[in-house]
Amino acid sequence: MAVVMPDEVSDMTSAIDQKLQALGIELPTPSAPGANYVPTVRTGNLLLITGQLSQWNGERRFVGKLGREFSVEEGQQAARLCALNLVAHAREALGGNLDHVVRCLRVAGYVNSMPEFTGQSQVINGASDLFVQVFGKAGRHTRMAIGVAALPYGVAVEVEALLEVS
Repeated sequence: MAVVMPDEVSDMTSAIDQKLQALGIELPTPSAPGANYVPTVRTGNLLLITGQLSQWNGERRFVGKLGREFSVEEGQQAARLCALNLVAHAREALGGNLDHVVRCLRVAGYVNSMPEFTGQSQVINGASDLFVQVFGKAGRHTRMAIGVAALPYGVAVEVEALLEVS
């Protein structure tokens, strides 16, 4: 059995990073807070990640409302993008090692939607499916999906997460 020296550990790729690579999933650069808040808070074995918008490296995507500009399928893409940002923030908060994610406990998704739109839970499946794809069984979580009248910058979806970490 090989012995890994402490300074060699940082050069090793985490199992989750290897999985991301195998799945062809690239993570965006974590965004800086836009106001007086922090992107993550760790307390004990809990990691809370602030709501992430449907953006890629600062470029807002999916600006508009579900049921007007966007279909459920497009909303799922927006929610998946939010989840990619959440995973990117988790990686940063965990010193670059996503293997420290023990379990995704809760996901809350907010869908900028028309009053008659009722597919919020289907939209947030885009985020839920990404967590399960990346973390496997540990990615299964409790969830809330809410329709709202507006979101920051007019984006279609915002998602936040609570993770158990080691």
